[in-house]
Amino acid sequence: MARILVIIEKGESSYGAYAPNVPGCVAVGDTQEEVETLIQEALQTHLALLQEEHLPLLETTVAAKYIDIPISA
Repeated sequence: MARILVIIEKGESSYGAYAPNVPGCVAVGDTQEEVETLIQEALQTHLALLQEEHLPLLETTVAAKYIDIPISA
């Protein structure tokens, strides 16, 4: 099993998702649930192709973290 960071963005009329550590692997859907399903399928396909071609799996180079910033009123 691989753990891959996925970024989901809400647009004006759809949702987009991408994995910063997997360039070119993106998905677009009408709902957040749909885009999560589509990006998971895209990532599974991508990783399966890497394995079939005996290429190295992905190296994690990106991390995400929420940071709390105090805002004065």
